[in-house]
Amino acid sequence: MAVRFDHLLGVISGQRFLEMRGLNNDLPFYICEFKAAEAFEMDRVRRQLVTRLANMSVPCLHGRGVQVLEVNLYDLSIELLKAREGGSDETSLWDDLLAVEPEAEKDQLLETLQNVLGIEEYLIPAIGERIAAADYDVLFLSGIGEVFPYIRSHNVLNNLQSTAKSKPTVMFFPGEYRYSLEQGASLELFGLLHDDKYYRAFNIFETQA
Repeated sequence: MAVRFDHLLGVISGQRFLEMRGLNNDLPFYICEFKAAEAFEMDRVRRQLVTRLANMSVPCLHGRGVQVLEVNLYDLSIELLKAREGGSDETSLWDDLLAVEPEAEKDQLLETLQNVLGIEEYLIPAIGERIAAADYDVLFLSGIGEVFPYIRSHNVLNNLQSTAKSKPTVMFFPGEYRYSLEQGASLELFGLLHDDKYYRAFNIFETQA
């Protein structure tokens, strides 16, 4: 993990990455893959990265550190549910879901969550609000495994293309970002579940500092 931390620190603080050079008209989207069993450790690495990056003196940023905007999709989902009105004046949608969750069928609960957390209608606009309000250099997306299957990572990336293209985005992904000439690129959540094909991101561990 220390080797990966050093690589991430070197890449993300580099001029090539920050100024989005060498993308060949692709989007500045990067996948930071890790094994699901490493989730706790990668969470610690991500927090350390944010601190170290902020305290660096980066020449292409006129000597200041790299400012990271963090968006955890799980925390954001709960925030959105708590902000929506529930079945009564005293409850939120989050309260209502907690009340019915023990008895609800999984398929029914999944359909409800997909409806009330629509990516285009709610999630992307909420991320866009955070982007517009922040002075940042890099966007970190996490909480990917926690929101599966009602929020799919490839859908988030596809819909972020018009919202987050002006700064680099790093998605911390508990699985593998696979690429082959025969099958193209795909996101394999937890190394087992085929999330879907996504072609417009770079594996950050294959990116030079």
